[in-house]
Amino acid sequence: MTEFKENMTCEEFQAQLAELIGSGENISQHPHLQDCALCSAFLAELEAIAEAARQLFPVEEPPEEVWEHIEMAIQQEEESFDKG
Repeated sequence: MTEFKENMTCEEFQAQLAELIGSGENISQHPHLQDCALCSAFLAELEAIAEAARQLFPVEEPPEEVWEHIEMAIQQEEESFDKG
C-alpha cells in the first residue's frame, strides 16, 4: 500500500491525482481528502464522469473465435519462425 503524503496543497494533490487513481488503491482515505472539501468534490465529479463513460462504452468480451484465431496466428508465426 502506498504511503500518502500528508499536508499536501490542492495543487500538489491534483497534480498526483491521475497517478493515485491509476494505482488502483482506494484514495478516498487520502489525508488531503479528509480535510479538503474542494478536492473531495473534484474527485467525486471525476468518478461520476468515469462511471458515465463506462455506461456509454461498456466493455464487451470478444467472441471465443477471436481468441482462437489469435492463438492460431501466433502458432503459425512461431512455426514459420522456427523453420526460417
